[in-house]
Amino acid sequence: MDLSKVKLVVSDMDGTLLNSKHEISPLFFKLFNKLKQQNIHFCAASGRQYNSIISKFDAIKNEIFVISENGGLAKHKDQLLVLNVLSTDKIIKIITELRLVEGANIVLCGKDTALIESDNQEFISLFQEYYNDFKIVDDLTESASKDDFLKIAVYHFKSSEKFIYPVIKGLGDDLLIKISGTNWLDISDKKANKGNALREVQQILNVTKEETMVFGDYHNDIEMLQEADFSFAMKNAHKDIKEVANYTTESNDNLGVESIIEQLVNSKN
Repeated sequence: MDLSKVKLVVSDMDGTLLNSKHEISPLFFKLFNKLKQQNIHFCAASGRQYNSIISKFDAIKNEIFVISENGGLAKHKDQLLVLNVLSTDKIIKIITELRLVEGANIVLCGKDTALIESDNQEFISLFQEYYNDFKIVDDLTESASKDDFLKIAVYHFKSSEKFIYPVIKGLGDDLLIKISGTNWLDISDKKANKGNALREVQQILNVTKEETMVFGDYHNDIEMLQEADFSFAMKNAHKDIKEVANYTTESNDNLGVESIIEQLVNSKN
């Protein structure tokens, strides 16, 4: 594996770069400085809200690319690179269907603020880890026309794959439905995926698939893994991701991303 040609490193957040406590290791920030010295770019790509991602990278937030909401939004500093919104009609249709699913906690994801209509305190407490800026409203469908919304995220306390996906998988060919974690499922416009957003970043940086390294662990990472020759599935990844990725690395709790980045920076010496 010749890592010397890599010019762009892209990592998912939850289950990948973040450990089980939702933390980035101090080692990553040390390695980031080495990436910067070697003119290797870094991009964080997550289903999280943009503000939530940036809060994890506060010290280097103006030096990285960010793909948020599973490709619904991409930014570098204050420059908007990608924006894929859901139409009001689709939002109302999706939320109406989701309300029929027992145990579904619905999040309507805007550019800056997420909206929920749940008063479940257990869900609200958990949800705040992923969405720093949010409001509780009486009716999400009434809010659908008042702003641009990028995605609908749904949380199930037991399993998104078992309890939510079977009910809504037939909503429409013009929607992208992704199981994004054990408990999360995301619904967005068909164009809004991490792979399409990554291609935009690659084009801006003039970086090829052969010069790109990507790390992921769940279904919402599939498209971006396919945009990199150096695609890594975490040891803790869903089995489907291990089949898509070209390589594997250690788990998110065992510095799987950092160990490969360390090999990368050492390959340039």
